[in-house]
Amino acid sequence: MTFNQTCLFGQIDDLHDLALIERPVRRSLTTAEEIEKLTVDEGLNDIERAVYLLSSGQDVQRASVVVNLPNLVRQNPAETFRRVVPKVREVLHVAGVEMQLAAAASFLTILQDELILIQTHTHSILQIILLNLYHRDAAVVSTAWLETLLSAIDVLPKETIRQEILNPLVPKAQLSQSLQSRLASCRVLGKVAGKFESHIVKKDVLPLVRSLCQDVEYEVRSCMCRQLENIAKGIGAEHTKGVILPELVELARDEGSSVRLAAFDTIVNLLEMFDNDDRTCIVFPLVKTFCEKCFKADEAVLASLTFQYGKLCHGLSGSFTEDQHVWFLEFYKKLCVLGLQHENGHSETYPLELERKYESVRKNCAYNFPAMILFAEPKNFLSELYPTFSSLCHDPEISVRRTTANGFHEVVKLLGSSVHLIQKELIALLQDDSLEVLDALMDNLQEILELVTSKGEGAGSESKQVSVPDLIPALNAAEQKAATSLKWRIHEKLLQKYSCLPRVISSDQIYFRFLQRMFTIITTNNVLPVQRQSARTLCVFLRYNRKQEQRQEVINKLVDQLGQGRSYWNRLRFLDICEIVIELFSKSYFCKYFLVPALELVNDPVANVRFKLCNMLPKLKSAIKLPTDKHLLQQLEFCVRKLLCREKDKDVMAIVRKTVLELDKMDITEPYQKRHEKDLLDQKKEKEENLLLEMEQLEKQQTEGKSSSEKLGERKRKEVKKSKLSRSRSLSCNPSPPKLSAAEKSLKSTSSSSPVTTKSSLQHINDDLLRSHHFSVASTSTAPSASVPVLIRSNTTGNGSNGNKDTRKINIRSKRSNP
Repeated sequence: MTFNQTCLFGQIDDLHDLALIERPVRRSLTTAEEIEKLTVDEGLNDIERAVYLLSSGQDVQRASVVVNLPNLVRQNPAETFRRVVPKVREVLHVAGVEMQLAAAASFLTILQDELILIQTHTHSILQIILLNLYHRDAAVVSTAWLETLLSAIDVLPKETIRQEILNPLVPKAQLSQSLQSRLASCRVLGKVAGKFESHIVKKDVLPLVRSLCQDVEYEVRSCMCRQLENIAKGIGAEHTKGVILPELVELARDEGSSVRLAAFDTIVNLLEMFDNDDRTCIVFPLVKTFCEKCFKADEAVLASLTFQYGKLCHGLSGSFTEDQHVWFLEFYKKLCVLGLQHENGHSETYPLELERKYESVRKNCAYNFPAMILFAEPKNFLSELYPTFSSLCHDPEISVRRTTANGFHEVVKLLGSSVHLIQKELIALLQDDSLEVLDALMDNLQEILELVTSKGEGAGSESKQVSVPDLIPALNAAEQKAATSLKWRIHEKLLQKYSCLPRVISSDQIYFRFLQRMFTIITTNNVLPVQRQSARTLCVFLRYNRKQEQRQEVINKLVDQLGQGRSYWNRLRFLDICEIVIELFSKSYFCKYFLVPALELVNDPVANVRFKLCNMLPKLKSAIKLPTDKHLLQQLEFCVRKLLCREKDKDVMAIVRKTVLELDKMDITEPYQKRHEKDLLDQKKEKEENLLLEMEQLEKQQTEGKSSSEKLGERKRKEVKKSKLSRSRSLSCNPSPPKLSAAEKSLKSTSSSSPVTTKSSLQHINDDLLRSHHFSVASTSTAPSASVPVLIRSNTTGNGSNGNKDTRKINIRSKRSNP
């Protein structure tokens, strides 16, 4: 026996040695005594039942009463506040966390729905809230009651807030009270400051605010500092400069990092309330010192600082000097590469916790990059921010690259005509190893591609052709990466975004680089949503294809490989494509290419295919246009009759009967207005399809005309060259002719002008071949070796009878001149 067998048998023996204790199985979930305790007299009304359950019921029954308290107030507010609410107050003293949270939510609902009509009822509820505000057991309970109180302040009148909340708050904010009490007081003071006039806030609220800003606990100082924004808005800009700003300056120099960060955030949020002098003389030195201190020694605060950095620079940009502007921009550049390399240029290994902080800093810098483009101005992007942006796009951390991809469309819009500068970064993000980065880029892919391929506003079509060769391989690689991963939702999303490609690249590029891939996904992918999205994208590509030959090839492929495919799964996808075609194309287009192949599936051997076809019959009928497609309607009705007579599958038969009723009601139930809108939309689609055909024919004519003109031009140049060559040979072989008389010279000039006249008369005929042939005849007629009869032959081309008369006249004159 081997060692493994010994161990196995030893384990089995140990199992036999276990003494299994049988437990008695309860035949009922509750005993008779428990049922008796949970039973309530049916004769009690709602108020009496609530009082009874709160007094002697179980915890679950008490909790149900507390949850139902708003309904009781709606039905009988007087009795509820007289009998039920006091009982709830008693129960809450010993209630658990769940009942405390339920009570906080119920009282908030009562206050927000304005169900209270008497001031005394408000007083009773606020007393309960304030009593449980400082719950001793659980912080989550205190937080829930505090949120209830803060939400109630929004709906309560000023006088009630002052008497019931603000006045009792004064002793709770003293240093002698607990930390929890003072923290709650900070939140409440920030909330009530917006409810009163500035003089009341200055008189009743500011003294407590100053006291809490100087509290001995840094948590209190930080909490009160974050409420200074609300208090500043309550007292106005004039008092903010003299009261709030000095407190912020002091808190910004606090020893606690969380207090300094709270002061920094508050200053950034209040920038619009400070004038230029305050920004230049007070805020800038303060913020600069804070940034330098955080950069050197406080990485935890630095991450929070960088989140507000873009807002800070944008708010202070109007008050900066040139040196201050440069300092903030350079500091941002340092933050973008923090943790990537050491000061001497060499990489350095940091502790894991510190690396996470540096990663958070760079991530926030990527988030603020669009704001920094505005700060540096887009015209200075190449010289100031391009290296930084490239570093963020190639950052080693996925979260940084993902954040950069999320804001890429904002960068593209801000750069305008200079968007071509970041085309390499777009390709790098498309080819990123992480699908998270690709997913973030997909959200605004259409907007990005349209702007990048057009290179901003006012660019011509030539720039589009320049950028596409780099983008298409990147888009293909992104789709392949998503397809090979297990995250099919990202793949589906990417295919959905690719439907924008007809607006970006030419139909030929889509046809040769993307269409076949869509076919492959439909036929080979195992995820149904991905297949359907690929089918939709393919139909969009087909819709905007500019060549009839390519469209016909795609349609034939769809019918042959899907509609008539061997796999029933492919035939189901063909029916999906038919539904998409009905949606995207006109009725006539669908009926011409897809209706008959779809109806042929009525004979499909697989019941699932016939079932889906039966579900689609109403849509197929709606695509038929009468009376032009009457034969198609007859074919559809024949398919329905065939299904009714021959179908054996019970599920298909049931859907056929249901579909027959829908087909009969189609023309009756649909309103005229809706039908008219559909007809107008169909006419628009058909018009667009006809326009595509016309554009294709026009492009063909232009292409053919251009090619023929080029060929004829080349032929003409060859004939001219040939005529010149023959002329040079004639001059070299023949002697010089004798001098002509004046009459002969005039006759020669007349005869030589006749070809020109003939040429101009033939310009009406669009026949370049005849024109080049006539030009060659005229050229040879002027050769020195030509005698007078040659000139006569050239002239006879115009009119034969006149040529004979001129010949006789010339012979007579020549005889008289030579006796």
